[in-house]
Amino acid sequence: MTTTLLGEIVVKIGGSTLGAHDTTMEDLVALQRQDVLPVVVHGGGPIINQWLDVHGIPSQFVRGLRSTSATGLEVVTAVLAGLVNKSLVAAINALGGKAIGISGIDGRLIDARVLDPELGYVGQATAVDLAPLEALAHAGYIPVISTLGFNPQAEDGPRTLNLNADTVAGELAHAMRANKLIFLTDVPGVLDVDKQVLPHLTPHQTSKLIASGAASGGMIPKLEACLRAREAETDCWIVDGRNEHVLLAALSPAPLGTQVW
Repeated sequence: MTTTLLGEIVVKIGGSTLGAHDTTMEDLVALQRQDVLPVVVHGGGPIINQWLDVHGIPSQFVRGLRSTSATGLEVVTAVLAGLVNKSLVAAINALGGKAIGISGIDGRLIDARVLDPELGYVGQATAVDLAPLEALAHAGYIPVISTLGFNPQAEDGPRTLNLNADTVAGELAHAMRANKLIFLTDVPGVLDVDKQVLPHLTPHQTSKLIASGAASGGMIPKLEACLRAREAETDCWIVDGRNEHVLLAALSPAPLGTQVW
């Protein structure tokens, strides 16, 4: 098996769509049975927020990115690489699929550096090593990736960094030269000022949306990830992950949502 098969599709499952229904897991298994191995990247924002609240740690965001303290990083790591990741893997396996959950730390899949001291232990990917994903692909497993990165330059404190899942999806799609990058979100797509879905965006239009402030919050890292993936000529889609079988629909000849192309 080659990285061409592995890299056909990168799917980012948004934390806000986790648990809404199980058709995404069904779609992933259906693709695997067609000898397509999607690479799955997941967030877990709402669940992380719940557990931060349990521990009395405030949730703070800067420019759409979660600020992460040392104590908060422990919760993020436990929830992302533990609770959320293993729940997704269990769901895929229960449907007859074959999945293995890893983080960006495993096999140094993703090396990272501190993005901005204001954000604490939040990282920016500096290198992607596809060898762990290639090994899983050769064994026939769907990789399910929690977005923690390894900081090789850390001198004091954790070597683990919290990475934005949208950004990681874009970096992986770029590294694999994926055919498609699909974001499953809790909105119908990128909306214009009249709250209507923009069906198509060029990279230039996408950059203008970000620069003008028309795109805000969590949509910014999604669009930036699309721009990164487009450097490798990846076809990018932002679709409503709350709809049944939307992943298979996004791979159909007439998908709904916003295409960045």
